[in-house]
This record gives sequence, C-alpha cells and structure tokens, in this order.
Amino acid sequence: MFNILKFLLTIIFIANCTVAIAEEDSFDFENFAVVDSEDVDITTESVELNSDAERADVAAFDIADIMLGMQFDDVQTLFFKAKGLYAPRKKNSIIYTIHNDWKYNLDYECRQQGIVIPTELDKCIKSLARNRGLLYASELHLIRENTGETVDVYFTSNATDNRVWKIVYNNDVDEIEGDAEKFAKQRENKILAFWQAVLDKYGAPNSGTDKWISSTNAYDPMMTAYYGRLELVEMGRNAADLAKNNQQAREHFKAKPYAF
Repeated sequence: MFNILKFLLTIIFIANCTVAIAEEDSFDFENFAVVDSEDVDITTESVELNSDAERADVAAFDIADIMLGMQFDDVQTLFFKAKGLYAPRKKNSIIYTIHNDWKYNLDYECRQQGIVIPTELDKCIKSLARNRGLLYASELHLIRENTGETVDVYFTSNATDNRVWKIVYNNDVDEIEGDAEKFAKQRENKILAFWQAVLDKYGAPNSGTDKWISSTNAYDPMMTAYYGRLELVEMGRNAADLAKNNQQAREHFKAKPYAF
C-alpha cells in the first residue's frame, strides 16, 4: 500500500513540474530544430602568405551581405523581415542548440527534481535552457530558390553575444548532368564564371591558390574557395565561445549542498 501511494505521489509531482515548465516556456519551436551541440574539432592547420602578398582584410568580407561577427538578430532581420535574393529554407531554417556542458548540468538538475521519464526530462532541460538563455540560435539556413544557391550561417552562443563565426556558400557549378562533352564544357564554363566573380569581389588569394587570410594565425578570419563553395570562418571566435561555455558550466553546476 505504501509503495503504491509513493508511486502515485511521484507521478503527481512529475505532472506538476511538467505543467509549470510548460507555463514558463512559451517559445514556439514550430519549423525550428533543437539539437545538441557537437564536439567541434577546433584545431587548424598553419597558413602562410604567398610570396610578396599582403594580408587581406577578411573581417570586412561578406557573403550575401553577411559578415563575421554580426549578431543573430541582425542577420535574422536581414532575411526574415526584408525581401532579398535569399530567403529562409522552408523547414528548420533556424537550428537551436544547447552546449553539451550546459545540457549535462541541466540534466542533473532536472533529475534532482525527480524528473526521470525521458520525454519529460527532455522538456525540462529545454525549458530551463530557454529560460536561462542557454538555448541559442546556432545555425541559420538560407536558399535562393531560382538558382539553388544556399548560405549556411553559424553562430556562437549567447555567452559571446550570439555572433557569426562561420558562413558557408554553395552553388551547383561543380555538378555535371551527364558524361557527354557538352556537359563537361558547361561545367567548365560555370566554374570559370564563378571563379572570375570571386576574384572580382575579393581579389586574388594571398595564401596558396584558394585562401584569403588576415594573418598567419589560423584563428584569425580566413576565407577558402572551392569549386562552387566559399567558406568564411573565424575559428578563434568559436574557440573562445567553447572555452567560455565550458568554464561557466563548471562554475554553475548545481551540486547538492554537501556539508562536512
């Protein structure tokens, strides 16, 4: 009898917690995806300037009017409220993330409240993360419908003001429709046109044949060009964000109030 009563009280407690969480969290996740953060490899290869080349002002480069260091709200306003060449993709245009260091903290905290059912535990973690500013927009995905071009934008967490640290542009110039000579020629012409447009906008690469670098420090702003792809990145900004989240998560872990 006692065990049955204890079980019922536990269920009531979990239900009350769930209701409270739902009332606190009014964020609409429709058309958004919430994912865990990945363990990002922030190691980078060394870079060198070409002989007699000058450092490029990569921090001033833009892709589709998006620059490194821009805040998420500004980028969102640019493409969600103003009509331009690019628009948010139809599904999961924004990806929200919780850093794993914080997720482990919140998992422990929710379990201390007696929440153990997986679905309710997940709701508890996401709600606490949302209310405390730990759930942040980590990715924004854009598409230009008439050409199939895409732009994927990656942001740091709220701990470092939710700013752009990587922009990836893709088009179809490296794709080939068939084996016939005409398709190979068309692909070649598309690649040449793309590279000429890249050179016209950014100037000649100053590191190797495909990189624009701010300095020989790989953590500074850098852009790399591929066939049909541009990657504008600032690894130092991302590394600083990861380190800050790791440190703050350790400092704010809510352990039991041990006394001895």
